[in-house]
Order: sequence, then structure tokens, then C-alpha cells
Amino acid sequence: MHASWVSTLVHVPLRLAQRGAEPRPLTRVLVGSMSEDNHPATLSKMETIDSGTMATVGGGAPAPKWAQKTITLPPHKRGCHLITPKILKEIGQELSDFKCGLAHLFLHHTSASLTINENYDSDVRDDTETFLNKIVPEGRSAPWKHTLEGPDDMPAHIKSSMLGCALTIPITNGQLNMGTWQGIWLCEHRDYPTPRKVVVTLNGM
Repeated sequence: MHASWVSTLVHVPLRLAQRGAEPRPLTRVLVGSMSEDNHPATLSKMETIDSGTMATVGGGAPAPKWAQKTITLPPHKRGCHLITPKILKEIGQELSDFKCGLAHLFLHHTSASLTINENYDSDVRDDTETFLNKIVPEGRSAPWKHTLEGPDDMPAHIKSSMLGCALTIPITNGQLNMGTWQGIWLCEHRDYPTPRKVVVTLNGM
């Protein structure tokens, strides 16, 4: 896999006024502290933030951080594949800098998809592929007009739209906060796959 990071620390306005819009009321932000179990422990004060004020509040609290990386995955055969380890290998160092935030994954393709599902039993991935092939038929009897690249062409586009090309996962204490049995899947819908690019964007504190 090949990847490159674009990483920066950004001071982000809490609200961006729409161009030409009338001024809006000031934003009020609760500033407090968290207990060890991530529940609010104390409320220190209420800050009033103007739309042009940067998101550094509460006596110099750190501003939101952003990092972005494009990961190139090698070709995978048609079917559903668990790629969590590959993603974590590429973003693990940067991910560890975030205590709380979001990880957004975006696939640059229209004939593959991303989803979150079972990370343990590979039969789940096989059964999902069987289901997709059953509900989106291929071959001469299929009603599709778009067949420029073969009988799997239009079915691949339909499956991509069904499952989607983007995921958003919470970040907690430097880790992707997924359930015990959840994993990130790349679903390849073409018979002759190619490398797939995934843009990973991290933001948070």
C-alpha cells in the first residue's frame, strides 16, 4: 500500500456564517472536565463565542486537529474483504494523537464499496457476496443497458450505491471506537479488480 499524509493543526471557527446571511446570535459553549469513565465531572463555566472567534476555549484548551491520508489498497478479488488491519497499519501513528474525534473514510470508486460488519467469521463476508449477487443479477437476462465493460459493469455500480463509499467512525483515546465484532470491509464488485484508493480524514482533539 502507498499513502501520503497531509496533516495540520487548524483553529476552526465554531460556526461559519453563510455568505450574505444576517448575523446570528452568539454561540454558547459548555466548558467543563471529564471523569475517567468519560462522563461529565465538573462544569467550570459557560463561554460565549462569536462566529469569528477561534475554537480555543476554556483557558487555552487545544484547538481541533485535522489529518488526511490517501491509502492505496492492492487489488482484491471480487467479494467482501476485511481491511481493518490494513487501515490501522497506515493511520495508527496519527490516530494515537486524538483523544476524541471522528475518522472519515471515503472510497474513490463507483464499482466497489465500504461497509462495517462482522470481523470474525469469514462466512459472513461470503454470504454477503452471495446475497448481493442474488438481488443484483448479471448475464444476458439482466435488464441493464450499461454493459460497456462486461456483464459485471452495471451490477457493480448498483452494489456500490447500495452499500456506499464512505464511513464515519468515532475515535476514543487514540483508537477507532468500534464494537467487538465490527470491522471495516472493502467490497469489490468487479471480476477484474484494480487498486482502490481510500481517503482517511481524522479530526478531533
